Amino acid sequence: MSFDLTFECLLDARCHVAESPVFDERRNCLFFVDIGRSTLHRVELSGAGHVEWTLEGGACSIGLAQSGRLVLAQRDRVVLFDPAKGAITTEIAAIEPDRPDTRLNDGKVGPDGAFWVGTMHDVADRRPVASLYRVTRDGTVERKVEEIVCSNGLAWSGDGSLLFHSDSRGPWINRWRFDPSTGALSACRRLVDLDEASGRPDGAATDAEGSYWSAGVSASVINRFSPEGRLIQAHRFPVPAPTMPCFAGPDLKTLVVTSLRPAATGEECRSGGIFAAQSPVAGVAVRRFDDRGL
Repeated sequence: MSFDLTFECLLDARCHVAESPVFDERRNCLFFVDIGRSTLHRVELSGAGHVEWTLEGGACSIGLAQSGRLVLAQRDRVVLFDPAKGAITTEIAAIEPDRPDTRLNDGKVGPDGAFWVGTMHDVADRRPVASLYRVTRDGTVERKVEEIVCSNGLAWSGDGSLLFHSDSRGPWINRWRFDPSTGALSACRRLVDLDEASGRPDGAATDAEGSYWSAGVSASVINRFSPEGRLIQAHRFPVPAPTMPCFAGPDLKTLVVTSLRPAATGEECRSGGIFAAQSPVAGVAVRRFDDRGL
């Protein structure tokens, strides 16, 4: 099904690198991070009620937790953040703390209740030394995929049987068979290879029809792919660099997309803002991190 999206600016935040938008249906609000400023944000879908927290140690990606807290990836560790207290309450695990050339990047909660988070080679001459990890509430860190330059694009199918994952600098998108009971991966398949013109794959989300929505950060598009990798439609985005889509609202039909603000961007440009469009297709509800007892 082909349709047009009309994006409006939900929040003119002028973030350096806005990322990891997550809709919290309990609070009826959106959380996201600005990696460039090490800040975590909360805002209502109307654009009102904007709250910002600055976090020592960075803010790279987030997920919802069962307790109402957020699971937060910082530069080299995974922690729990309590929005009610405005503070980090618990450290869960350290990841590559001895690697100053890497940092954590895209992270999401999987159908298995674990937090999946990847690293990226954070230097000018980037190489495939990053990995994708699975983190459980007891602090167990399991390396699941290796030889990545910039891990990104995590999203699961509605039934939890498929995991989508990208390398923004590959640039490619892969699809894995996923076991929701154990987090086991199998049967990896290259879904699509991309380039600068078609849109290097940044953050992503899935919809109820099984499609995979990828932020084409280099081409100012949101690419919607079928589960088999066919490009269904490339939706034009109103500013140059979209970073991640997510589905929000009570019906999960509000497509919210974060963006980054390139250097030397003109004052009139709303790059780095948060944008929203109404979609005729509902998204897949996000899962919550199992933080019982923490």
